[in-house]
Order: sequence, then C-alpha cells, then structure tokens
Amino acid sequence: MDNVTTTREKEKAVIHLSGRIDSSNAAQVEEEIMKVENGVPVMIDLENLEYLSSAGLRVILRLRKNHPELELKNASTEVYEILDMTGFTSMMPVSRAYRRVSVEGCEVIGQGANGKVYRIDPDTVVKVYLNPDSLADIEHERDVARKALVLGIPTAISYDVVKVDDHYASMFELLNAKSFSKLLAETPGNIDEYVKMYVDLLKLIHSTEVPAGQLPDQREIAIGWTEFLKDHLPEAIYEKLHRMIVEIPHDDHMIHGDYHTKNIMLQNNEVILIDMDTLAIGHPVLELGSMYNAYIGFNMLDKNNVLSFLGFPYEVAEAFWQKSLALYYGTDDQEVLKDKENKAKVVGLIRLLRRTIHRHGSAELIEIYRDELCKLAEQVDTLI
Repeated sequence: MDNVTTTREKEKAVIHLSGRIDSSNAAQVEEEIMKVENGVPVMIDLENLEYLSSAGLRVILRLRKNHPELELKNASTEVYEILDMTGFTSMMPVSRAYRRVSVEGCEVIGQGANGKVYRIDPDTVVKVYLNPDSLADIEHERDVARKALVLGIPTAISYDVVKVDDHYASMFELLNAKSFSKLLAETPGNIDEYVKMYVDLLKLIHSTEVPAGQLPDQREIAIGWTEFLKDHLPEAIYEKLHRMIVEIPHDDHMIHGDYHTKNIMLQNNEVILIDMDTLAIGHPVLELGSMYNAYIGFNMLDKNNVLSFLGFPYEVAEAFWQKSLALYYGTDDQEVLKDKENKAKVVGLIRLLRRTIHRHGSAELIEIYRDELCKLAEQVDTLI
C-alpha cells in the first residue's frame, strides 16, 4: 500500500506512514500495519505524513494495544499539533521532525573538538555536530551552556535543534558576531586589544566556582589520557608524568576545555564564549594545555596547520599564545613564562600523544610528541 511501508531497525519494526490517512483509507492502513507480529517493538515514522484524521488516530490506538511500547517519531508541526491536542503526546513517546538547514557556501566561524559553527545569516549561526548520533551531546551542551549563563559567563543558548544532511545541529542567535580568529586575520595589528579581551574572559571563567556535581572534572579526564600512554612511554617517564597529573589539586572552578580564537566571538563589543560541550571544572593548567595545543602543539609537524584551523599564520598564533600567557600570569619574566609554558606543554602533549595513537595517526607525529614529552619530563617536576 502506498501510504505504508515497513522496515527493520535492529530489533525494531519501523512503520513509515505517508500522505493523508483518513476515513477513506484508514481500514487499508490498519490491515497493513497489523501484519507486524506481536511482541516486536514498533516505531511509527511520520516524516512523510501530511494529515492524520480521527480514523487514523484510532488505527494507532488499536496498534498500541498489541504493542504497548509504541513510539511515534518525526511528526511534522501540523501532525504533532493533532497528536498533542488529542492527548497522544501524553500517552506515548512522540518526537517532532527536525527542520532541515543547509550550510552550503556558509562561512565557518567556529570549530571545536565535536563540531563546526557556520554563519547562516547576519543573525543566526548553526553548530553542526560531527557525530551523526549526537542528540545526547546536544542536550549536554545546552544544559552546560545554561549553567554557565546562570553563573555569569556570556554565552549563546541554542534555541532550536535541526538537521544538516545526516547530522544534528544547534541553532543560535549571534547578531553580526565575528570570531577572534576572523578579527586577527583581518586586523593583526590589533593583537594586543584582542589578547586583553581574550584573557579577561579567560580569567572570568577561571574565577567562576561551579556547584558540586554540575560539570565533569577535567583532572579525572587527564588522568585517563595519561594512563592510556602507559605502554607507549619508557616506564620511568610514564610514572613521572602520571604522578604530576595525579598531583594536580582538585579545583571547583570552571574551565572551557577548548579555549581558542574560533570559540570566542565579539558581538556588539561584548565577548561571547561558544562551543560549550567541553565545559568542565579543573585547575587552570588543564585549560592552558589545550590552549598550547591550539596555537603551538598541533603545528609541530606542519606550521601551516594553524592557518587552516584558526585562519591566521603561525607567527600570529605564536605571538597570540605568548602575549596571552604573559597577560594571564601578569609578568614579562621570560624564565617564569617558560616554566608556565612547559607545564602547559606537558598537559597538552599528553593529550596530543594519546589522541594521535588512539586515532592511528602518523608514526612521525607520534615520535615527535613522544620525544618532546620525554625531554619535558626531565625538566619539569610539578605542574602546579
């Protein structure tokens, strides 16, 4: 029958309804969908359904008697309103269809570990998640962004979830905002001004105490990175690195976890933090480690990487990192700053080596990171 097709999704029968279902065809639809054997979990996909009459609603109710765990998904706005008004949304799980958005030709204004942020129009941006099965990630990011906003961190809150091709995405309102990456690419002579705004926001984040249990603990995550390397480093080096990470004290203050210039926006002279899915608590050295990676660590094999990632040359990235470090610690003492950089570098390279091995990266890059870590382990005794 044209209005009904049935497929299998793992152990579940998926019934696809399309067109209009009313008194003229409800009996035939019922005959078709009742062919699903009892005891098999059933989901009805409403993506292509245009209209559902009371006769069609009764068919769904009779199907539910045989399949109490029945779910409805991808209901259009019109069909969802019918289901909501008739009480179906309180009787069984019903999910709306996701509006589809195209990012073809759109500018990438932000980029993080889990997705890219595109400018759709002057008022709107969309973050497209790399993982096609990312609804839980989206809900996590929306949740932590709300918590950050309540705690006084300027950020954008997603107002809608959409689909971009086969990927889920979050929509945000960011009026005429520009990333710090774009600002640095356009006006590198203003680097000191951008560094000050960047560090001011970083200090606000690091001074924000988070109520217990609201965010992940980055120290525990970093311990996991280090333990992954146990069989990939000389035993004495591994033991020293592991001890230094374990000795980082617990800290209930916020860190962003992916704090670089593509994730910082300037909107009407206000600095806005985006890409909140890596938000955590932890000691500042854990944040500085990820910052070191963005500007220096990712570029050890090829200094052109930063141009494709952040949008400006390596020389600008290096200057931005050094100026940020000096302003954050409030010193121009090169010996002090080198010590701070080495501590951040230890954390950053542990993360990079673990990531490169885990993703089966190039042997040359693994060797570079391993050699650098071994050298640092001889120079650094503590990360705090």
